[in-house]
Amino acid sequence: MKVKVSIKADPSKGDILIRRNGVIRIVNKKDPNRKQRQKGRSRKN
Repeated sequence: MKVKVSIKADPSKGDILIRRNGVIRIVNKKDPNRKQRQKGRSRKN
């Protein structure tokens, strides 16, 4: 099942959309407080 991304990146403010280990993140080098995260798949051991 695919889920639409609900977090929004604003490239004009320096946001970069990154996907790490199934988690969608937004990082910003200009303003580090503008971090966002959308939970991805749960991991099982």
